[in-house]
Amino acid sequence: MDLKPKAHTNIGIVGMGLIGGSLGLDLQKLGFKVHGIAHREETAKKARKRKLAQTISTDPDTLKNCSIVFLALPLQELLKPESWLINSIPKDAVVTDVGSVKLPVLKTWKKLHPRFVASHPMTGTEKFGVNAGQHNLFKDKPWVVTPDKETDQLALETIHQISLLLGCKWITTEAKIHDEAVGLISHLPVFISAALIKTMDISQNESLLSLAKDLISSGFADTSRIGGGNPQLGVAMAQFNKSNMLQSLRTYKQSLDLFEKRLLSENWEEIEKELLRTQQIRTNLITKPINPR
Repeated sequence: MDLKPKAHTNIGIVGMGLIGGSLGLDLQKLGFKVHGIAHREETAKKARKRKLAQTISTDPDTLKNCSIVFLALPLQELLKPESWLINSIPKDAVVTDVGSVKLPVLKTWKKLHPRFVASHPMTGTEKFGVNAGQHNLFKDKPWVVTPDKETDQLALETIHQISLLLGCKWITTEAKIHDEAVGLISHLPVFISAALIKTMDISQNESLLSLAKDLISSGFADTSRIGGGNPQLGVAMAQFNKSNMLQSLRTYKQSLDLFEKRLLSENWEEIEKELLRTQQIRTNLITKPINPR
């Protein structure tokens, strides 16, 4: 299938935040007719000002002529969708989501729409909300899909073609494995980063805090970035990927305990060996520019 962008191809986007707004900007640039839905009129006005879609409304009827619908909603809203949303999506439309947890979303939406494709574009910034959308957010980033045996293959190929038009790397895997992987490489780092920021909360010692602020470099800025991002997204990661998060946290704590033990015993040789080992592991893991999500 070769999906050609045309002005009469109507795409709906429910949610005008970072992902939804960025999709709207790029899909318009590709030549699609984009229709956005915002929850509040205030948000819709801001989205219109930023031209995140050609038409933006709070009215569900906005989706009635859309052949493709993106659900760019928080996980809790994806897992407990309101009736207006379910009823407003055309039955023959291709529907996909952008949530970072896939197994519960797939289980929920495969029962609600016959042409649902569970997907996760792995990209983002620390910004969120209607003012966060930007051009080229998806370029060279992974677009992960987690179909099962019941997934409509033509719908799947439609999302595949759009991901390619956006410049993404297409990855297909099982929902369970996806959630385990993102728990380790995406969700865990959020909480590690947040813990680092909390460790630096030394406001009781004003002189130390002042000096630390003056000395902060790119190392701290980079490792603390995602811990200073969207709090609601962090909660959703923990809530809807709890078991994988707990396993990742246990493994991480074991690694910290090992470093603490060797520090207490002043075993500098073993610390160096561990750092040499982690240096090599990182080299093997990261062979290209790091995905910001």
